[in-house]
Amino acid sequence: MEIIEKALKKGQKTLSEYDSKRLLGSYGFPVVREKLVNSRAGAAKAAKEIGFPVVLKACSPEVAHKTEKKLIEVDLRSLKEVERAYAAIMERAGETSLDGLLVQEMIKGSRELVIGMIRDAQFGPCVMFGLGGIFTEVLKDVSFRIAPLEKRDALEMAQEIKGAPILGSFRGMSPVDMDLLASMLINAGKLGLDLEAVKEVDANPLIISGNKPVVVDALVVIEGGSRP
Repeated sequence: MEIIEKALKKGQKTLSEYDSKRLLGSYGFPVVREKLVNSRAGAAKAAKEIGFPVVLKACSPEVAHKTEKKLIEVDLRSLKEVERAYAAIMERAGETSLDGLLVQEMIKGSRELVIGMIRDAQFGPCVMFGLGGIFTEVLKDVSFRIAPLEKRDALEMAQEIKGAPILGSFRGMSPVDMDLLASMLINAGKLGLDLEAVKEVDANPLIISGNKPVVVDALVVIEGGSRP
């Protein structure tokens, strides 16, 4: 896989958010619409093409905790706001080496999930599923399966979490597309089996837009690396 080979040659321990999502997209994960830009004018052009509101994020394999470092601006609704946010993020980034800034469609949805892959020393690639966003670390409401997964395995692990009711008709929201969710879980396992250099995958959050899970942020840890 060219994305991983290039990263390893550069000595990276993780893929950037942009490359992490490109990798997941190649395995059938629906990924938020976004463009990587390197200028204020490029950010404005991308925002017009994607459509408002948008999110602006610093993008670099060195930057994992964008919110804590104030390297993300959300709900930008005009070209003026995008240009202001671009300048503010670049100033806060300081000497941090960036690949550029991501201009991202702002996905709306009140349900957040996580899909992950962890390479266990004994069992090999293991797929993880659970509640996403800020609740991942707080609630630790997750389930695991050893890869490879069949559809039955994926559907079972989705129903094992305590928060499983949000996958159905919940407060007037449509049931989650379980066929799509199952295929994403299956493909997370396949990715781990195909790409030995990938040590960990964290697609979090997956925001349910309508009834479809969409990857809004992701982190891939590669050979010899560790989570930032």
